[in-house]
Parts: sequence; C-alpha cells; structure tokens
Amino acid sequence: MLQFILRRISVSILILFLGSMLMYFATINAGDPLEDLRESRAENRQQLMDARTEAMGLNLPWWERYLGWFTGVSKCLVLNCDLGATRDGADVGSLLLASAGASLRLVIVATFLAIVIGITLGVLSAIRQYSGFDYTITFSAFLFFSLPVFWAAVLLKDFGAIRFNSWIADPAIATTTILIVALLFALVLASVMGGTLKRQAITFLVSATVIFVAVFWFDRIGWFTAPALGIPLIVVGGLAALAFMLVMTVGLANRKIMYAGLVTIGVGVVSYFATLPILDDPSGWLVILGLAVVTVGVGLAIGWLMGGYDRRTSMAVTTGTALGMAFLVFMDNLLRAWSGFLELTGTRPISTIGENRLIPDRFDGTFWEGIFNWGVQLILPTIVLTLISIAAYSRYTRASMLETINQDYIRTARSKGLSDRVVFTKHALRNALIPITTIVAFDFASLLGGAVITETIFGWRGLGAMFRAGLDTVDPNPVMAYYLVAGGAAVLMNMIADLAYAVLDPRIRR
Repeated sequence: MLQFILRRISVSILILFLGSMLMYFATINAGDPLEDLRESRAENRQQLMDARTEAMGLNLPWWERYLGWFTGVSKCLVLNCDLGATRDGADVGSLLLASAGASLRLVIVATFLAIVIGITLGVLSAIRQYSGFDYTITFSAFLFFSLPVFWAAVLLKDFGAIRFNSWIADPAIATTTILIVALLFALVLASVMGGTLKRQAITFLVSATVIFVAVFWFDRIGWFTAPALGIPLIVVGGLAALAFMLVMTVGLANRKIMYAGLVTIGVGVVSYFATLPILDDPSGWLVILGLAVVTVGVGLAIGWLMGGYDRRTSMAVTTGTALGMAFLVFMDNLLRAWSGFLELTGTRPISTIGENRLIPDRFDGTFWEGIFNWGVQLILPTIVLTLISIAAYSRYTRASMLETINQDYIRTARSKGLSDRVVFTKHALRNALIPITTIVAFDFASLLGGAVITETIFGWRGLGAMFRAGLDTVDPNPVMAYYLVAGGAAVLMNMIADLAYAVLDPRIRR
C-alpha cells in the first residue's frame, strides 16, 4: 500500500504539472488583456498600457511567464507561497484564502448532504425494487439530474428568497394549501413505508391528518416567526433516534440495549434544563464543541454500564441517541433566535446575493443569530448543488446494491438465518459502497467547477467569482489559483478513495 500511495502521488504531481501548463497557455490566449485600455480615451492611455504590459509580463514569451508563476508556486513546498498578483495589483494568495473559504463551505455541506441522502435513497430503492417508492425515486432522480443548474438556481432565487421574504413579513397559509401539502407528504410517506394496500391507506390517512393538524396549529400560533421545538418534540425526536439506532444494529427485541437508550433520553431531558443558562448565549463554538464531547462521553458511559455482554453495540446505540438528542436541543435554541434575526434584517432574512445576510464586522446579534447570518445564505445554493448530486448518488447506489444483493454470498447469509437488516447493512452495503467511493471522489472536485455557475447567480465571492474574473480580464494568476484548488482537490479525493477501497475490501491491500 505504501508503494502504491507513493506511486500515485508521483503520477498525480506529473498530471497537475502538465495540466497547469495547458491551463496557463489556454488562459493567456483567451483574449486581449489590454482591450479595455485600447478602447480608452484617456490622455495617458499609452503609459497605462506600458505599465500593465510590464506588470503582467506581456512582452515575454508564454513559457517564461509560466516559469515565473511556477517558481512562485514551488515556494509552497517551504510554506512561502507566491501566487502572484492580479491585473490590478491585488495579492492572489489573500484572494484565494477568502474565496476558498466561501466555496468550500458551500461544497462541503452540499457534498455531505448528497452522500447521506443519496446513498440512503439508493439503498431503499434497491431493497424495495419495482415498488411505488422505487418508481418515485427513479423519476425524481432523472428529473433532478436533467435540471440545468442555472435554471434551478434562478427559480430557487425567486421562490426561496424574493417571495419567501414577502411571505415571512406576514406569514399565513390558506387551509386549502395546508390540505394539499398534507396530502402530498402523506402520499410520499405511504409509498416509502410500503406494505399491503390496506397498510398504505392507513399510513396515508394517519400521516395526512397529523401533518394537516400540525401545520394548521403552527400557522395559528405564529410558529413561523417565533419557532421552537420544546421538550415534547425533543423527546419524540430522541425516541425516533433510538428506534433508528436499534433497527440499524440489534433490532427492537433487545430489551437491555433499549432500556439503555431510554435512560439516555431521560438524561437528555435533565440536561436540557441544566444547560439552559449555558446555551442562552454561548461565548463561541468551543462551548458547543465541549458540550458535544460531554454528550459523547455520557452516551458511552451509559452504554458501558448497561450493555452487559453486548457493550460495544450498546455504546453505539446510546451514543447515537445522545447525539440525536443533543442535535435537537441545538436546533431548539437556534430556532428560538429566528425572531430576533428577523428583527435585525427587517423581516427580509434571505438576500439574493452574497454569503452573509448582514456584514459580519457590523453584526451585533447573539451567537445564535450569528449562525443564521452565516448559514441562511447557504440554503439556496446548497439545495441546487445537493439535488443534482443526490440524483446521481441514488442511481449509482441502487445499481450497485442490486448487483451486490444478487451475489452468492448474500444468498448464503440469508440461508444461515440472518435477518434482512443484518444482510443488507453488514454484508451487502459495505461491498456496494466500493464503486460509490469513486463517484464521491470525482463529484467533490466537479462540484467546485459547477459552483462557478451557482456562485455567479447567488453572488457568492468564492472561487467561481475569482475564476470568472480572471477569465474576463485574461489574467492567468486568479485562474491558476482556482486550478490549484480544484486540481488539488481532485487528486486528494482520489487518493482518499484509494485508501477507502482498502478499508472496505481488505483484499485490495494485496
């Protein structure tokens, strides 16, 4: 494996070097960097042209300009990078740090959500092949995969920002609209749950009633402008997290581990009231991180003390349940700050451009309101990038899972009496993830490239904006900085994918 990794690193460096030469040559020949000055009527036009020619090295052959750039980049090996300056004299290294932070924040969130949701939907579609749920996911996947990025982004910008801001100023939902929404959600839920026609009908009626009553009640009490979860919903969410962890591990029949999970929920309820003074306005993320570490420790301790002979599984269940409860408590405190954030923004919470609703240096809200200011602008561009990736992940996962569950070793596992849960999660899914790992590696790098369009539409000052500005002004330095990040991400993710292969299938190590 060590020889393989070193060999891949050497090949990757060579590919990046050759690609950088091609990118540099294509960029400097994409237009005239003096075009704006040639059309100028300024009296000192010639002096300005001479100064720019000297600053950008336009009087030098392309290979000398490239070697100058490559020499500066080579200094990164000694942690003294010199990426040059833009046409206007701005330091590209500083621009890259600011732009990469905005773009990576967007791409990492979108990639994480796409992986979790897409793989989950793909596995469920394979398990329930040719069911109503499978047909629904298949149709949705093809629909979202076919959507042009710019068209979907413009629609979300209109409905998710402009019209939402107008609605939230005086939120009200018509009873007819609530009924339609309840019926649509109930139809989707019934198809997901599956079963006989009678079971699906009962699921449809119960879920439609619950959703209609909940949304109707939220509308009447003004929940959309002053939301909160409250301890009842947190307990229900904790029970749902416990049920999920049990289903994914030992099933609902293991009473000892179930009791450990219930004790964890009880401790979570006590902790909710105990941490109210701390979470009212934390001093920073270190407090949240510290509480998360304590949560994991408490979950592990309960699982160890009550797990008996199956302590390892018990610790996994209680820790997962504890983290689920902690997340709901976090969301409860965050939602309670929504009304304050609305006041700060004048009931126009989502702007159509930029990565922050309010200027961070001038923002004087609480910690929780600061999270809204930082994250609310992530929602729309993240949805655009996530939907397209989910479509691909779900289809690839479904195909890989179907191929895996038809293998001989899966039939052997079933013949041994193992439950479907164990067969699918512990035997089939691990091998089905091997080809998906490759898709994830390529998709992360391609999202950086696709974010150029998304960032342009939503006005994010990220890598896409820097890349586009470099192309518009025929300035190679910003373009090459973008190439370093995108190319480096592609190489790094493929390296991680190679290592993941060895973890998923030990035979690959040989």
